[in-house]
Amino acid sequence: MWQRIWAVIQKEFIQTFRDKGTVIMLIAIPMLQLFLFGYAVDINVKHIPLVVADQSMDAASRAYVNAMVNSAYFDVVEYVAGEDAVIEAIDAGQASAGIVIPSHFAARVERGNAQVLFLIDGSDLFTVQSGYNAATAIAQNHSAEVLLQKITQSGWPISSTSPLEARLRILYNPDMKQIWFVVPNIAAMVIQTQSIVMTAAAVVREREAGTMEQLLVTPIRPHELLLGKIVPNIVIAGVNVLTVIALGTFLFGVPFQGSFWLFFGLALIYVFSGLGLGLLISTIATDLKQTQEIVMMMMLLGVVLGGFMFPRSSMPPFLYALGYLFPLSYFIPISRGIISKGVGIGSLWEPVGGLVIYSILIMLIATRLFRRGLE
Repeated sequence: MWQRIWAVIQKEFIQTFRDKGTVIMLIAIPMLQLFLFGYAVDINVKHIPLVVADQSMDAASRAYVNAMVNSAYFDVVEYVAGEDAVIEAIDAGQASAGIVIPSHFAARVERGNAQVLFLIDGSDLFTVQSGYNAATAIAQNHSAEVLLQKITQSGWPISSTSPLEARLRILYNPDMKQIWFVVPNIAAMVIQTQSIVMTAAAVVREREAGTMEQLLVTPIRPHELLLGKIVPNIVIAGVNVLTVIALGTFLFGVPFQGSFWLFFGLALIYVFSGLGLGLLISTIATDLKQTQEIVMMMMLLGVVLGGFMFPRSSMPPFLYALGYLFPLSYFIPISRGIISKGVGIGSLWEPVGGLVIYSILIMLIATRLFRRGLE
């Protein structure tokens, strides 16, 4: 029995590493995903191109523009005459935001009725959110500075204490570094992608090449064939987990707060769920092209509904429930909990229990359909 399984395992490794495209996908894709999400993709958008219509041109208006530039959220690309010119620049794509400062700005500030018009391109969600929040904070800070200066000049005593103080402490990611958020999620996505794709492709490739029938006439049994195809994918997925964690920890400086062995053990259960999904897809797909299409659709739905980018708690009840069909929904809380928070199994019993049940059910369904297909 074990000799037959080992023969299939060897064949799978040889076929996998003989294909240069597959090798590149296995090695390069996880690293590429980590680099892209770590460096290129940033939901906290900075250096937003800004056009300025300063109709006052006094010290107060220049101070306000300097405050926006010094925040690092805005870069002035052009000075224009008025609001219409600002809108034209945004329409033409020359800028993503603009401000219109009215005439006699310093006098208006002195009287306490100054207003600044802030315009931003609403077609880009992340730019809108970052730009709006930054512009609001800059206006509030600038207003507080002006008010403090007026109080000081009036000679009124300023209390050294505030009647209300909000003390903010950010847990687990005090500097709000995006890469600290990305690595646990990327680890979850890479494990799932590789395990699903490799398993589905291995079975469908045999069927396309006509070698599946040749294997079936040998003494090998269906469960031995299944084990022989699954084991190499478990090994490859495990290597990818180590690669992503090593890159995140040593290259990007993301601290691994929890138990590595707990993470690795739960990751193997997660791999098991991916193998089940891959096997299930292989029973549906007729060729590699169709396999890729199904996997891409599942990955897209999993990323959206599994909490990869957006919190599941904000989803409507139907979509929230639908997310449980994808293993990402279970493993992302596990990955974040162990890597970022350093919690143990006691704090993760709910997603771990869900992942175990999901993995068993999906593998039972997939193996049943796989055996039926062989018969």
